[in-house]
Amino acid sequence: MTELIPAPRSVVAGSGETRLTAHSRLYAGPGTEGVGHWLRTVLRQAGGLPLREGRGLDDTDGDGIGLQLDPALGPEEYRLVSDGGGVLIEGGGAAGVFWGAQTLRQLLGPEAYRRAPVGRDRTWAVPHVRIEDSPRFRWRGLMLDVARHFMPKDGVLRYLDLMAAHKLNVLHFHLTDDQGWRIEIERYPRLTEVGAWRARTKIGHRASPLWDDRPHGGYYTQDDIREIVAYAAERHISVVPEIDVPGHSQAAIAAYPELGNTDVVDTASLTVWDTWGINPNVLAPTDTTLRFYEGVLEEVLDLFPADTGASTSSAPFTSFTPFSSFVHIGGDECLKDQWRASATAQRRIAELGLKDEDALQAWFIGHFAAWLAARGRRLIGWDEILEGGLAPGAAVSSWRGYAGGVAAARAGHDVVMCPEQQVYLDHRQDAGPDEPVPIGYVRTLEDVYRFEPVPPELTPEEAGRVLGTQANVWTEVMEDQGRVDYQVFPRLAALAEVAWSPLPAPAERDVAGFERRMTAHYRRLDALGVAYRPPTGPLPWQKRPGVLGRPIDGAPPNR
Repeated sequence: MTELIPAPRSVVAGSGETRLTAHSRLYAGPGTEGVGHWLRTVLRQAGGLPLREGRGLDDTDGDGIGLQLDPALGPEEYRLVSDGGGVLIEGGGAAGVFWGAQTLRQLLGPEAYRRAPVGRDRTWAVPHVRIEDSPRFRWRGLMLDVARHFMPKDGVLRYLDLMAAHKLNVLHFHLTDDQGWRIEIERYPRLTEVGAWRARTKIGHRASPLWDDRPHGGYYTQDDIREIVAYAAERHISVVPEIDVPGHSQAAIAAYPELGNTDVVDTASLTVWDTWGINPNVLAPTDTTLRFYEGVLEEVLDLFPADTGASTSSAPFTSFTPFSSFVHIGGDECLKDQWRASATAQRRIAELGLKDEDALQAWFIGHFAAWLAARGRRLIGWDEILEGGLAPGAAVSSWRGYAGGVAAARAGHDVVMCPEQQVYLDHRQDAGPDEPVPIGYVRTLEDVYRFEPVPPELTPEEAGRVLGTQANVWTEVMEDQGRVDYQVFPRLAALAEVAWSPLPAPAERDVAGFERRMTAHYRRLDALGVAYRPPTGPLPWQKRPGVLGRPIDGAPPNR
């Protein structure tokens, strides 16, 4: 089972195999104890292997597993050697050892992804091989929208496991929007008492005549959030929370009407939005709003602590999650019509000597950039935050194409490339009539595999500002876990390889070889219970006949 995804940098196959038996031991050296606990747990579940604790590498000789750090390797770099001496995984940090353990799991075959043994006579064998590997990009992410359709906590934990299996290391957690507020804030209880629930939900695109008249909602308690963050850290994944401002905020305004533009609209009459699109109800640029969201963010920072990278044997699950200092504040699709009509907003523009409403949004974003920086954190937002200027140290998620990322990099800002036309996984996977609720451009598995995160016009110094890439999963038309799985997989496997592996230029990539390796990978996804889109098209129960989507014909723009 050397059909690995993402593809390693170097694989040298040997002859023979290492057999893991009931007598095998696992030794986790200093700094790798958390990885050892994870690996021992999953292999015991899948294969019934006890993998008793070894006292040293000598205990793993011949039929065991050894884990240890090698300071000569990079933090996420690893080396896996399976030979007559057993299996040894070395990494520059615990994260590198963990990614090596994920590769070992792939080498063991799809049965290693099950939660209980499926046969008594299964031989657990690791082919003799030497693998040397490290990621191309530091930021390898998935943006998960739980605001439009709520995903219960267990579903989020499941997606963290799926991300880890693909060596992805950033969960961009979209927690608030017009259609729902999903995080408990103790000082503002109405955010979840009111803002977490909508009376009904549009089925399909906003032009669809169909409605689900059942109330929809849910939220994560603060302990839920702590659990999610800890679970992610065990898997060397940073969780970057998104609290949307100043647009995409009707759920918050419905809970606390004073946050809206009360001199323009009767905000007390607003409810959590039940349809899709760009909402005109945005936050008022007042001191009341600023203080309110500072209070929100104070609790958010406590729930999503910045990681210093420290790790001790007394805290075996501590993980270096390098992007945990980031907080995403949205900043996209903020319609300015209410600000133009608001005497309060116009007074603020005059008081600050600003040019216009775009500059007012830049001031709003800049306030929180400075507020976060004073607390040792970094602001990141969608590429609209570039309009009117952006504070030093802030980073950009480039979603409207490559242009925002190019502008940000040239201005000295770090960038995460996630252009809608290339890696929005809510976009349809085929042009055929059976594709469920077709949204956007056709983006096939091959299309995602040929995506290149670094625009060619950047200089080497500017290209160094590209932290990496992520796929974005907006859930307006994804009402449950099965629909999310269908849209995300198998394309997330392609994105993972783009983010991790040193691939050639898009036109030169070995698509046939990737699809061959995917044949083996589908069996792993089957064992994990992932309801992916089969290569031959949707299964009967994956279709949504008669539900209106928003397909866009033709090839997407590349810029």
